[in-house]
Amino acid sequence: MKHRIGYNRLGRNVSHRKALYRSMATALFRYERIKTTKPKAREIRRVAERLITRARHDNVHNRRIVARMIQDKAVLAKLFTEIAPRFSERPGGYTRILKLGQRYGDASEMVFLELVERKEIVKKKKKKPAEKQETQES
Repeated sequence: MKHRIGYNRLGRNVSHRKALYRSMATALFRYERIKTTKPKAREIRRVAERLITRARHDNVHNRRIVARMIQDKAVLAKLFTEIAPRFSERPGGYTRILKLGQRYGDASEMVFLELVERKEIVKKKKKKPAEKQETQES
């Protein structure tokens, strides 16, 4: 029976699983959206939400605890200065999982794991050649 098992081992030993959590959480905070499988996303969500909750109160103790998991200094700074203040009024539920369908190779359920209040990146539109010619003629 599988009673009182609180997490999915994901077919990995302890050290490999911890390394996976670290790398996926770092990628989530760096890019604010990652594409992964559904079981991994559900486990990474638990880790990421705990880290964001801890980062909402910026002090030395919390920085050291979060730094154990997020070992990239730039991402750690981004978490405490940009990401956590966005969620200061939210009592939890900082991430969402969007289903994408099945992966072609092995039919594994693929999802996007993203932060709820994500900073949108606006791409600049290139000027059309007609607009360039008009501005040069004037």
